[in-house]
Amino acid sequence: MAISVESFFLPPDGQGTLQAQIQQIVAEGILSGRLRRSEKLPSTRKLASHLGVSRITVTLAYTELLANDYLSSKGRSGYYVSENAPEPASFPPQPAAEETVDWSRAIGQRFSGGVTLEKPQDWSSYKYPFVYGQTDPRLFDHSNWRQCALRALGQKDFGPLTSDYYDQDDPMLLDYVARHILPRRGIFAKPDEILVTMGAQNALWMTTQILLTQRRTAVVEDPCYPGLRDILTQSRCHVAPIEVDDDGLPPDLIPPESDVVFTTPSHQCPTTLTMPLTRRKALLERARALDAIIVEDDYEFEMSFLKPPMPALKSLDTDGRVIYVGSFSKSLFPGLRLGYLVGSKSFIREARALRASVLRHVPGHIQRTAAYFLSLGHYDSHIRRMGETLKRRRSAMDEAISKHGLTIAGSSAFGGSSYWMRAAKHVDTHELAHRLRDKGVLIEPGHAFVAAPSKGSCHYRLGYSSIPTSKIAEGISLLAQGIAEVS
Repeated sequence: MAISVESFFLPPDGQGTLQAQIQQIVAEGILSGRLRRSEKLPSTRKLASHLGVSRITVTLAYTELLANDYLSSKGRSGYYVSENAPEPASFPPQPAAEETVDWSRAIGQRFSGGVTLEKPQDWSSYKYPFVYGQTDPRLFDHSNWRQCALRALGQKDFGPLTSDYYDQDDPMLLDYVARHILPRRGIFAKPDEILVTMGAQNALWMTTQILLTQRRTAVVEDPCYPGLRDILTQSRCHVAPIEVDDDGLPPDLIPPESDVVFTTPSHQCPTTLTMPLTRRKALLERARALDAIIVEDDYEFEMSFLKPPMPALKSLDTDGRVIYVGSFSKSLFPGLRLGYLVGSKSFIREARALRASVLRHVPGHIQRTAAYFLSLGHYDSHIRRMGETLKRRRSAMDEAISKHGLTIAGSSAFGGSSYWMRAAKHVDTHELAHRLRDKGVLIEPGHAFVAAPSKGSCHYRLGYSSIPTSKIAEGISLLAQGIAEVS
């Protein structure tokens, strides 16, 4: 590929003939390292047209550079930067600029400093990755996803690929979510009650921005998803953490000043416990009495491979106070960043306007690719395949955990892809996680999930979505040895 003609321009105050100026800009590009050896230069015709000079002027400049060994010529294929061209000059490193801005004063609101989960970028290189929510390449349907992506790039879908939806979404994706995904959870919604988001994280952020102010109070489960706690902290609202029990969030502990309640009733994060029907009804009654809004994060409902999932909390809502958050990032792959919000028209209207002011809409090609993957049946096949594999892995996890006497603090009766574990009180799982890395074992320490990090120091999460069944027993054995060593 030739170097773009846009890389060359004649300076308005250039000295000498046009031929000399062209020679100079090419030579300077080579000497600066911007033009590298063996790279092809624009043709004399294209460069002449771009610079607004005659072709013979460019030809003469190239010929002179050829004679000086800056360029080489390869028959009829054109001109190239010569292999013998002078080396770019080596300049001594410039002293670092000294900033004079006092960023401690200039920054009006801070978004760093949250308690985040430790998950190394190279997690897949570890032999025993008990990490949560990552894609197992052995399970994902690469071939059909690729075909759907290519189909979405076709001429037929030129509109969805290139159009500016502004504040709207791909109607094909909305239709599938409304007619196929949501009814499985007992939810029936119209397209104007659904908004596509950049994953569940984006959905939770928008919900917080719309519903909460510095004077309002948000209730969160304790422990809970760390990303939600960071979002609420940044919003500067009042946060009321409530410790969950074996049935999830206790409604009677919700304070009377509460405005928004965030909950994960299907698979509580991170304990994976499922809220029973009686507790769900009690939670709705408590929210109704307080005139509070409930935000239901229904992650992992597709991973109910032991028995059918319960209907969503949203399906029991008769007065429109539950906002439902769904995600394809967990069931397909986290890099997809595709989720959705379901709520009353009034709420979705505000969410749509907020999204439009921040990122307008989720890329059309991503939406249409996902729509094809869903509508052609690939998604359901993928979920069945994952469920069968996770069931085998869970069985291996149960056997290994029991064999080594490890303690399960939380485990879903419906399935899921992780366990919430508890070590002895004197075991610091943050330190344990660092020690285990040297043995190729990755776990997630529990301090990030709880409101008071010290309360989660002996807890940890084990995911099994990314570790082969054959490695589970040995990995759990190394984990048990690590706990014994820390003890």
